[in-house]
Amino acid sequence: MAEVIRMPLLSDTMTEGVIAEWHKKVGDTVKSDDVIAEVETDKATMEVIGYVEGTLLYVGVEKGKAAKVNDIIAIVGKPGEDYKPLLEGGSAPANGQADTAPAKQDKAPAATPAQPAAANGEVKAAAEAALKDATVIRMPLLSDTMTEGKIVAWNKKVGDTVKSDDVLAEVETDKATMEVIGYADGELLYVGVKEGDAAKVNDIIAIVGKKGTNIDAILAAEQSGGAAAETPAAEQKPAAGSAPAAAPEAAPAAAANGGRVKASPLAKKLAEEKGIDISQVPGTGDGGRIVKRDIDSFVPGAKPAAAPAAAKAAAPAFVPAGQEGYTDTPLSQMRKVIARRLSESKFTAPHFYLKIDVNMDKAIEARKAINEVSPVKVSFNDMVIKAAAMALRQHPDVNSSWMGDFIRQHQHIHVGSAVAIEEGLIVPVIRFADQKTLSQIAGEAKELYDKAKNKKLQPQEFSGNTFSVSNLGMLGIDEFTAIINPPDSAILAVGNIKETVVSEKGQFKVVNIMKLTLSCDHRIVDGAVGARFLATLKGFLENPVTMLV
Repeated sequence: MAEVIRMPLLSDTMTEGVIAEWHKKVGDTVKSDDVIAEVETDKATMEVIGYVEGTLLYVGVEKGKAAKVNDIIAIVGKPGEDYKPLLEGGSAPANGQADTAPAKQDKAPAATPAQPAAANGEVKAAAEAALKDATVIRMPLLSDTMTEGKIVAWNKKVGDTVKSDDVLAEVETDKATMEVIGYADGELLYVGVKEGDAAKVNDIIAIVGKKGTNIDAILAAEQSGGAAAETPAAEQKPAAGSAPAAAPEAAPAAAANGGRVKASPLAKKLAEEKGIDISQVPGTGDGGRIVKRDIDSFVPGAKPAAAPAAAKAAAPAFVPAGQEGYTDTPLSQMRKVIARRLSESKFTAPHFYLKIDVNMDKAIEARKAINEVSPVKVSFNDMVIKAAAMALRQHPDVNSSWMGDFIRQHQHIHVGSAVAIEEGLIVPVIRFADQKTLSQIAGEAKELYDKAKNKKLQPQEFSGNTFSVSNLGMLGIDEFTAIINPPDSAILAVGNIKETVVSEKGQFKVVNIMKLTLSCDHRIVDGAVGARFLATLKGFLENPVTMLV
């Protein structure tokens, strides 16, 4: 009987995996210990073994696509065996199927009765006729992040006469409150959103046109999704706030409009208050419309600047070398989980921070002596891991996890050490770090860091931490604060070692100072507990011989 292979749970934080590579294709023979695929998780790229024998009958997820944990990714069975009942009774693939899907899914739906089709046609025809005498005003896109806008105020009501440069409404977006201009002449026939309510971008908010126009037909076509509800291309104008095709030159607003001044209500009000003849103000808004900034910058009686003297060459106009642009990068599985877990940590655990300076003079001397006899090179980070582990043994409250309705105090000490790789951060774990020598920690850390950078870490190597260390000192960072790595109750941020002038017994001298910052979860670790932990840690680093006895 055919057997399904599902997306396995390859880490404690994994919710889905991306098929990085298929090692078998449909029709290939599969043995129980064959690697059938490589899956990219949030932590590493790992191998998937089917643990069944037979022929690969079905591949449910294409290379480069993702599937959720427990989704069917493949089926193995006897050649020619009918596997489709497994798909119907099991979990459907998350990202489509490589094989042919059941035929019923590919068939077009049965023809609908002619009567509804005819009714739709009548609605569309009526809407098209109505749009000859009316213009649909939609919620404009007023910022790059806007999804909806709230009507703060309507400046016109149904039945009012509207001119093409009138401000119909004020809309509050996610960035600012802006004006909406209809760019249509006629009567305000319909208001679709009340003051204080919101509408999504491109929703109909108003209709302007001839009195008596059949607006019901336009709205009916909009609800049915018909294209007739769209404003004809010849009547569509850019919304307020959108970029015009070409920047208009500033000119007195009345000059090109038969003496009628194009200005926003706010600009008119400001001009009246300041006693400015608004017809003399150059407009820099859409179509030469006068806006607030034009009134604010206008100087009555100011003359255009005289041309520069022939002896002085005018500065060349700036011409940008390129155009504005951006690049969108799809999120990797690791980056998705980093974002989710750190957001949960930051906004769930009440963080507080404790800082301390550590004199590393003796540590520098001790490291030099240790590396003369150690089989592997010991780093300052290795010394911090060892010191932190020994301090945790003396302060077990810091070696704890918040479990919702109880606190779990760990008897073992597993220190995670954050590593930056191309996709983000991963935290390999040094297990029983308090019991290991510096050279053992150094050797194990190097091996784990190499695996992390090659995405070869196994789940047990990046899970189970009870405390974490994040070190940016090697990148020249003096000090920083880190976000707690769940399920830990604290994380230690390590800065670089820097020569600093200090005063001691009235004498100034230069010492090597390393700044440490402890981020604590206040639900578990109180200020005094964290302070005592840091004091013990400082003692181990300032007198490293105490870590060796």
